[in-house]
Amino acid sequence: MNFSSIKNASPIFFYFISIGAFVIANAIRNINITLYYALLIIGLVFFFLGLMRRIKQRQK
Repeated sequence: MNFSSIKNASPIFFYFISIGAFVIANAIRNINITLYYALLIIGLVFFFLGLMRRIKQRQK
């Protein structure tokens, strides 16, 4: 697989995905608790990916 589009993505892209995951997780919290926790973890992962990308861009 070629992940060049993800490798070249800006930090704001990762932040938007994390916000979307947090919003969807909050909407389904009472419906499916397993999916709620999965989306929380996905949101955290994408937030930290965006944070790491931002730190790397500032060092260059």
